[in-house]
Amino acid sequence: MMRLAPLIALVIAAPVSAQTIAVTHAEAWTLEGETPVRDATIVIAGGKIVSVTPGGAVPDGATVIDARGRPVTPGLVNAATQIGLVEVSGSGDTRDMASADERNAGFDMSSALNGNSTLVSLARADGITRALIYPSPSRFAPFNGEASMARLREGVDILDAADVGVYAVIGGGAWDRLGSRAVQWAALRKALVDARPALTPEKGKWKKGKHDGPPPPGKRAGEALIRAVLRGDVPIAIQTHRESDIRQAAALAREFGIRVVIVGGTEAWRAADVLAAANVAVVLDPQINLPGSFDQLGARQDNATLLRRAGVAVAIGQAGGAIHSDYNAGMALREGAGIAVANGLSWIEALRSVTTAPLAIWGRGGGTLVPGADADLVVWDGDPLEPSTNAVRVIVEGRAVSNRSRQDVLAERYKDVR
Repeated sequence: MMRLAPLIALVIAAPVSAQTIAVTHAEAWTLEGETPVRDATIVIAGGKIVSVTPGGAVPDGATVIDARGRPVTPGLVNAATQIGLVEVSGSGDTRDMASADERNAGFDMSSALNGNSTLVSLARADGITRALIYPSPSRFAPFNGEASMARLREGVDILDAADVGVYAVIGGGAWDRLGSRAVQWAALRKALVDARPALTPEKGKWKKGKHDGPPPPGKRAGEALIRAVLRGDVPIAIQTHRESDIRQAAALAREFGIRVVIVGGTEAWRAADVLAAANVAVVLDPQINLPGSFDQLGARQDNATLLRRAGVAVAIGQAGGAIHSDYNAGMALREGAGIAVANGLSWIEALRSVTTAPLAIWGRGGGTLVPGADADLVVWDGDPLEPSTNAVRVIVEGRAVSNRSRQDVLAERYKDVR
């Protein structure tokens, strides 16, 4: 038995992602160009894409997935959702998306992410492999807290990266106790100004200063992340819809030289040129065609098209409204991208808005099917931007994962019940 111990230890230590997979006869949308690689063989090993070759050979011992000429895309990315934080919005014990700490501008909700949520498996079954998870408004106006990136792997641990940005809300009645949104903007600007002395200017940019790192006793939690925004390490996301607020956000980006992401942006098309000049990205929902508030009077479904024509980076998130953006985070995302195509956005740009664009906007990068890229991909039985299409196979981090959801299990359980 003693001789077997080293061998057993080696087997246990071997990474699961070391499995080699070959997806054959694929219509591979690599997103390096405007057209797919047809009849491609996609070889995956060690959690990475090794090759994408027309008619390529299958390595010995590889697990083969025959795509049968169907589309294969990178795994989809929801650019703004709360799956993993919310299970049932009406049940308090399943809501972990907000902080009641008035001192905390840097509320980090990443430790509350729940990979066993039925909404996670449902999103994965719809081809979602990554998602930006944002916190809800806290008591520390105008900040919500810190956004995180989730990887929808199987199992309870779905955290991919914490602290990928600071999240704030302006307008929409979110901070009634502050009064006018002029006060909201003043509070946001003051937080940035107050954090600036801890940094030192160099060649017009901010770099790490001697006071950077965990805030000393008596300082507000979250200031370190705000300094990271000033350095350009992470973006600040501002959830807002009104044109005047969107222009204020662009002015903030220019004034401080920081990365700003508009989330919502119903009236962003009205300030497209200003956003492009300030290099401000927009995460939006193409399904919005009617105003849900007075901040959204300028709602129109070609918002994404007009922004892309102006050169603004666009991704899709919070798709389908307050309920569907969580409960149908995958279906609503794909439907939103399809609606954007129906309103003038090119098909390939729509696909990028749910793959490469969200990762670029949130500073993660990747999302393509090229050698060396993370092996997150989906085999579809039709056009992935059509709601009736299904994800046939889903691969996350080089591993084929289950695309069965709780809905599937319940349907199977009761299908013969009369």
